[in-house]
Amino acid sequence: MSITIFAILIAFFFAMNIGASGAAAAMGVAYGSGAIKRRRLALVLVAIGVFLGAYLGGGEVVKTLGSGIVPSSLLTVHLVLIILVSATLTLFGANLLGIPLSTSEVTVGAVIGVGVAYQSLYTKEILWIVSFWVIIPLVAFLIAYGAGYAVRWLERRDARWKGVGSGRWKRVLTLLVIGAGLLEAFSAGMNNVANAVGPLVGAGIMSAEAGVLWGGLFVAAGAVLLGGRVLETNGKKITKLSLLQGIVISSTGGLLVIWASLLGIPVPLTQVTTTAILGIGTADNGYRFWQKGIILKIVKVWIVSPVLSLVVSFTLVKTFIEPSPYILLVLAALLVAALGVRSLYKTIQFEKRSLNEEGAGI
Repeated sequence: MSITIFAILIAFFFAMNIGASGAAAAMGVAYGSGAIKRRRLALVLVAIGVFLGAYLGGGEVVKTLGSGIVPSSLLTVHLVLIILVSATLTLFGANLLGIPLSTSEVTVGAVIGVGVAYQSLYTKEILWIVSFWVIIPLVAFLIAYGAGYAVRWLERRDARWKGVGSGRWKRVLTLLVIGAGLLEAFSAGMNNVANAVGPLVGAGIMSAEAGVLWGGLFVAAGAVLLGGRVLETNGKKITKLSLLQGIVISSTGGLLVIWASLLGIPVPLTQVTTTAILGIGTADNGYRFWQKGIILKIVKVWIVSPVLSLVVSFTLVKTFIEPSPYILLVLAALLVAALGVRSLYKTIQFEKRSLNEEGAGI
């Protein structure tokens, strides 16, 4: 098996995981609220949405990941393989630890890691992308926060807005929830397919047209074949949302991600949706909704996702492509130091707790 075929297989495997983890969550509101009762139907609708989004609008983000972060002339088959392996390993390791990382941020970090290794980066473009990682979730929060007050006013004025009971009005809300879910799935395909095929296109292994076609097919396949558990989990988490709240969250996230995709910016859909839920929750329950530490979790994911994959791809380059024992020694020392600091911190915290409980010193 040639290395080119292996790189393509890794990309398609990555695409299926994107479909399973991110795209399947797009129909979580519709499924969790009971608008769609059959899980298989929800997954098929997600697959249709993500494929259409990838095929019709995924080209701009593919260009960014293929040639907008590092020069496309830098991307050889070996480096593309390192980018894809780095992103896949980072996500796989995070899944084992139960850490929800962003596929877009992980992929961008892996590409940057290769650029750092060769000291060849488009710094302005990277700063532009990173700024959107802050702006888009913030805008999602503000829109959902404002819409949340309107939703609360409507639902208190007339219970039909909650979708309770039966009748034509509930059917209308149900269709709108499903439509919003399709919009979010469309945006996921439009933005996330580039994470898998962008490096392939940048290296000339595959044309942009073929990339979005095959990438879209494998993201869709991942949603149908592997997305059931994610859909169940997300559906159970959002069952407290009303139909109208679900429409606001899905449509806000979908429209903002589509906007970013048209600009060619890879953005974390999960974080956009999470901040929209936070905005709705804040409008409905006040700022006590923030006590669950969700903001800190978002910030941690925002930092860890790209940095971790950057380190992995940089290390792989310096190990297999351009071996540099001194740099590897420094990386190993940093890892040992980080683990040591964490262990020391835990020890100090344990001693403080012991002192407080026993009322004595050493």
